[in-house]
Amino acid sequence: MSVSPKAKIGQNVDIKPFVYIEDDVEIGDNCVIMPGVCILNGSRIGSGNKIYQNTVIGADPQDFHVPTGQPCRVIIGDNNIIRENVVIAGGFREGRWTEIGSGNALMDRVHICHDVHLHDDAVIGIGVSIAGDCTVGKGAILSSSSVLQQHVRIGRYALVQSVCCVQKDVPPFVIIGGQPAAYHGIYAKPLEQDLHVDETTMKQIINAYRIVYTGNFSIEDAVARIKEQHSASPEIQSIIKFIETAQYGICRNIHKDL
Repeated sequence: MSVSPKAKIGQNVDIKPFVYIEDDVEIGDNCVIMPGVCILNGSRIGSGNKIYQNTVIGADPQDFHVPTGQPCRVIIGDNNIIRENVVIAGGFREGRWTEIGSGNALMDRVHICHDVHLHDDAVIGIGVSIAGDCTVGKGAILSSSSVLQQHVRIGRYALVQSVCCVQKDVPPFVIIGGQPAAYHGIYAKPLEQDLHVDETTMKQIINAYRIVYTGNFSIEDAVARIKEQHSASPEIQSIIKFIETAQYGICRNIHKDL
């Protein structure tokens, strides 16, 4: 075990054998650090996290454009589960470090590149790769071996199915899967169980995405029609805002059976 005396370690932190922790590291209370974990300079870890064997936090960004001497940072919230062989690279763009929220589950062999923002309560499946500058919304699920290309945003409570390569933004509350990535419908479970939307709002969400994916409209016209037809519920407003701010467009392929 090699834990720098300069690292700031909270109360009741259980550090197992063969852990490596560098100088510029902060770890909150009640964390468990399993054998073989490396926590490198610039890492800030909250309370109640469990980090499993052979994980690396704060790895150098795999990007050829990182300025020499540029400090990198990973900021991790509370109560996350980070399983075996996960790699989380530091962010090098000040104001947009690599950030992992709270209550997330990262399964084994997840790779999170530089400057990624992962919100709360997400599930990142086995072998998922998230490229640089991506954003994953609250409660989203990325199933095993899915891949996000650079700059992709995943909306809150969206579901990306296994072995899916996502090249454009995935709006909130939808299921995306297949090759190429295509719309498979509404992910209703979190809308009902987590957000407790009523039947009227659910119908509005379904119809909004029917306009986007099967209405044969441009994305601008689709958004205009959604604004005309539906009330300003928080869910509809979040869909509109997400689509309007999609810098590189949204996934608009549609599954052949729909």
